[in-house]
Amino acid sequence: MSERPGCVFCDIVAGDSPADVVSRSAGAVAFLDARPVFKGHVLVVPLIHVVTLADLPAPDVGGFFAEVQRISAVMPSALGCDGTFVAINNVVSQSVAHLHVHVVPRRRKDGLRGFFWPRQRYVDAAERAEYAARLSAAL
Repeated sequence: MSERPGCVFCDIVAGDSPADVVSRSAGAVAFLDARPVFKGHVLVVPLIHVVTLADLPAPDVGGFFAEVQRISAVMPSALGCDGTFVAINNVVSQSVAHLHVHVVPRRRKDGLRGFFWPRQRYVDAAERAEYAARLSAAL
């Protein structure tokens, strides 16, 4: 484990700050969000301090997401919800600069409306193809 002084999530991982921990695995700690969208909202954080998903070492990705998957899979039966919303913010809207995945219990007609911002359209198929080509070339 690597810690970063002053990081609240590193403090939770180390057991130095209180949290309602729901699981701990070889790659992650999962705990209740202190400001949940809905009751039962869980944050899953890697044991090492990284800020974004891109910073997480490739060998750690599988174990980390296995824990995200496990939390998401049990949430409906554990909480009586219909499904889950799983999300990551990388830098923008990231309130704590430590990678974390939100696993939020969802119920039909719970009032949460998908994404919280207006959708945009491509001007045409050529513009869409250009964006796809730029991303493909970068990969």
